[in-house]
Amino acid sequence: MDKKVTGIVAYMTFIGWIIAICAGDKENAKVQLNNALLLHLAWIISFVIIFIPFVGGVLDCILVIAIVVFWIMGLISAVQDTDKELPLIGGIKIIK
Repeated sequence: MDKKVTGIVAYMTFIGWIIAICAGDKENAKVQLNNALLLHLAWIISFVIIFIPFVGGVLDCILVIAIVVFWIMGLISAVQDTDKELPLIGGIKIIK
């Protein structure tokens, strides 16, 4: 897979991210792979936050809205084949 396809597949699901990291162009799509991994981890965190009594539902709702907005921004960046980091969380480097 080339850089563009690798980035698009990485954003689809966690399984897609695994496929992109195994079969894709890892060197050229590092920014997209890192952004997608951060979003997938944020989804997991949102599933945990919902169990916090009283404020968990509100925090989870805010987090899910932010994740969806960031997911759309990342997917647009992957489709346009640009290496833009996501706001707020893009500075966290898991894949170097």
